[in-house]
Amino acid sequence: MCRRLLKTQPENVHLHWPSDTHEFQAETQKLLDIVARSLYSEKEVFIRELISNSSDALEKLRYLQMTANDITDAQTPLEIHIAVDDSKKTFTIQDTGIGMSKEEMIENLGTIARSGSKAFLDKVKDANLSDVNSNIIGQFGVGFYSSFMVSEKVDVYSQSYKPGSPAFKWSSDCHGSYEIAEAEGVQRGTKIVLHLKGDCYDFAKEEVLKEVVKKYSNFVGVPIYLNGKRANIVQALWLMEPKEITSDMHEEFYRYIGNVYDKPRYHFHYKTDAPLNIRALFYVPEYKPTMFDMSRETDVSVTLYSRKVMIMAKANTVLPKWLRFVKGVVDSEDIPLNLSRELLQDSALIRKLRQVLTNRMLKFFTEQAKKDKDRYMDFYHDYGLFFREGIVTTPEQEVREDISKLLRFESSKCAPGEMIGLEEYASRMKAGKRNIFYLSAPSRELAESSPYFEAMKKRDEEVLFLYEAYDELVLMNLGQFDKKFLKSIENEIVDDKEDTDTVDEKDEDSLRQDEAKTLMEWMRGVLGNQVSNIKITKRLVSHPCIITVAEMGSARHFLRTTLADKSQEERFRLLQPTLEINPSHPLIKRLSSLQQSDAALAKLVTEQLYDNAMINAGLVDDPRSMVGRINELLEKALEKH
Repeated sequence: MCRRLLKTQPENVHLHWPSDTHEFQAETQKLLDIVARSLYSEKEVFIRELISNSSDALEKLRYLQMTANDITDAQTPLEIHIAVDDSKKTFTIQDTGIGMSKEEMIENLGTIARSGSKAFLDKVKDANLSDVNSNIIGQFGVGFYSSFMVSEKVDVYSQSYKPGSPAFKWSSDCHGSYEIAEAEGVQRGTKIVLHLKGDCYDFAKEEVLKEVVKKYSNFVGVPIYLNGKRANIVQALWLMEPKEITSDMHEEFYRYIGNVYDKPRYHFHYKTDAPLNIRALFYVPEYKPTMFDMSRETDVSVTLYSRKVMIMAKANTVLPKWLRFVKGVVDSEDIPLNLSRELLQDSALIRKLRQVLTNRMLKFFTEQAKKDKDRYMDFYHDYGLFFREGIVTTPEQEVREDISKLLRFESSKCAPGEMIGLEEYASRMKAGKRNIFYLSAPSRELAESSPYFEAMKKRDEEVLFLYEAYDELVLMNLGQFDKKFLKSIENEIVDDKEDTDTVDEKDEDSLRQDEAKTLMEWMRGVLGNQVSNIKITKRLVSHPCIITVAEMGSARHFLRTTLADKSQEERFRLLQPTLEINPSHPLIKRLSSLQQSDAALAKLVTEQLYDNAMINAGLVDDPRSMVGRINELLEKALEKH
């Protein structure tokens, strides 16, 4: 019956003339001009506004049906019908809702910002009906006037739900006045006919309207028909109970909102009423992110809704940038909107929303890591880089530490391939220990053979192995975890005060103190300003020497960036490396003898030992510079045979 009514109205409507003519108030006329010309950034939002108003009218009637029996055409289904006529250049929207009397037309259509919806809410606020509040969309009373952006004339036909109420037609061309006349042949509810302007004729095309309805109002809780065909068919899963949603429903919804074809590997359904009213449904894609996905310019895939009406398609402030791989929807009726519903009035509330959602997402990922370790590790290998970015870009230390709980590394106390988190490391620390140690190296083999790791073995300390260069920067940036300090073992060696600059006189395999002193003085002459100091170390066993630099990780990063275009001499001056030698190592002992018998060969060996130590420290960006020296050493070695 309703679809037939769209075709017969307004042709069968009869008006009782003369009509009443009313002038818009001066301030109302000014506001009307602003609404029609400046308020909305996109003209298509008038469709969203009119659908929202119709939805409100239906929700009001739904409430009244529970409390009153005297309702006109009580059996008429609650629906919204949209009809477009490309030949007549008209757009028509009709609802079977509460309708309006003449007085209500004057109040609601003749006065801007007189929100009928808000007045209705105030009236029933003591009725303890949460459904009413959650389903009333309009709160500002200006949405109807968005019609004048696209229309040269607007006609409104309405009949109140009250039995015996006469129907009326409201009409205006937005030029300072409107007319109201009693009419016949109007059914319960409200029907709005827009006579479109010349530059807005596209809104009389069905294919255009179909896309706009899908974009803004696909999840409105009442049926919407476009030229007789159902237009909103996707359920708002985020408002359903989680146990009612099947995996197939999640998959279909994820593909719809994400415009993708894979499956979600995780879904997170979240509902809360405090500190904000939030209904959210998030998905993590199954596919491995590309370099474009990891780019900070990648579009956000979270859509913001208010009572199932789309407010912002790409809500890039709802989640932090580092969570941009998450796809989903957020619906909150607590967020105040500006008059256009496109920009948020109170950024403090959005910050609060972001804080709540970020904390819950972190808790969700932490729970998944404990629930299924293998599945989480697959996810972490694909998406862990986003967590590292979050630590570097988040200013709040508490949040940074929560993110860091999701990081995973290999450990010197675990089997190769097994990865642990910072929490597990901290749980194994002995009482009184304050440092969580780590070592940056390209692989486990190189980490375990590193002279720096060798120096820590005697202390039986657990060391995390960091195989990616950015992992070291992340932990340096994090600084602390659970009131414990994150410390590179390379820096620990520099800070270790137990190692004295003297030889062990009890070690028969070691150089004597005077021999070591003579050798170090000679080596200083060979290396010149490449080192700031040369000293003896007792930490090494299988390595002849080691380079120490204050804040080694920072030095490596500094070398790759700030010092990349500097001369070799400038690099050494800024790095100020110290060369520590092992007086018990065969190479060092042989060098002590060689510097007296063959100074030229000893010089080559010293330079090569120094470069080898710099490579172990990760401070050589191009080892090809030493190829010539290595060849010369090989020639001299072969001369002996």
